[in-house]
Amino acid sequence: MKAFIHEAGQLKISEMEEPVAAKGEVVVAIRAAGLNRRDLYIPARRGDATEALIIGSDGAGVIESVGEEVTAFNIGDEVIINPALRWYDKSDAPPEGFDILGMPDHGTFAKKIAISAEQIEKKPIHLTWEEAAVLALSGVTGYRALFTKGSLQAGDTVFIPGAGSGVATYLIAFAKNSGARVIVTSRSEEKRKQALELGADIALDTASDWQQELAGETIDLVIESVGQVTFNRSLGVLKKGGRIVVFGATAGDTVDFDLRAFFYGQYQLFGSTMGSREELRDMLAHIEKHGTRPVIDTVFPMNDAKAAFNYIEDSKQFGKVVLRISE
Repeated sequence: MKAFIHEAGQLKISEMEEPVAAKGEVVVAIRAAGLNRRDLYIPARRGDATEALIIGSDGAGVIESVGEEVTAFNIGDEVIINPALRWYDKSDAPPEGFDILGMPDHGTFAKKIAISAEQIEKKPIHLTWEEAAVLALSGVTGYRALFTKGSLQAGDTVFIPGAGSGVATYLIAFAKNSGARVIVTSRSEEKRKQALELGADIALDTASDWQQELAGETIDLVIESVGQVTFNRSLGVLKKGGRIVVFGATAGDTVDFDLRAFFYGQYQLFGSTMGSREELRDMLAHIEKHGTRPVIDTVFPMNDAKAAFNYIEDSKQFGKVVLRISE
């Protein structure tokens, strides 16, 4: 079968052996797969590893075969892949054995995938294949950051630096669905406009003076994923006793901040990564209740996967980027 793989330091389209469902597994014929920034880091992490790896964490498709002892799903079911492996119940941190699909396990950028039946969920019926394919990783990441870690309540004001990322678009939608006020930032005038159209109340230029622009408006919750270049500025607009949740660091992993100012401000800092199956199911119920649809920026055919990678690396997208695997 055709797949997009990493092998001997190279990303390429190649032929791989078709998967077979073992006991407790299903084989899903992938219709579409979602790209995530995580996928960009796989080649550097693997280096010159000679064993071919199918990358990709997100995907949606149709069950083609089921292994022994699979009773919850049938051939023909339309499903999405849950890329948070072996994390079933909501917890303060992932359990031992947690991993993310796409390394070291074969991922979703292929015609088919064999995966545990514990790692699939029914596809929301109101979503297209492309929308369903980009839902799980970014959606559950945003949901956990907002609700499990950030304890979002109706009437809160949420501040989101970096409005164009896939997770950010979910954050805007989920927060507005929940009665929150949403403020975002972006360097791009076009992305600020798109964020407002999506429902954000205010969209600030990242280069502007945020405190001056907000004129004293208090922020209850900051969701940070940019990292070094925005972290302290985000703290600067957070109200005393406010909450800041960090789930990424696209612009620098290491941050220096004033501990004395932090504890005098009695800020609350939380780390977050992905989410459990329980939170994924809660997120699916949320989007079905509110009719929420993922924001799709661009769809690439699988043969153009390298171009899709470059597109994300240049941060051109507003929302999610999709690989169409099959019709």
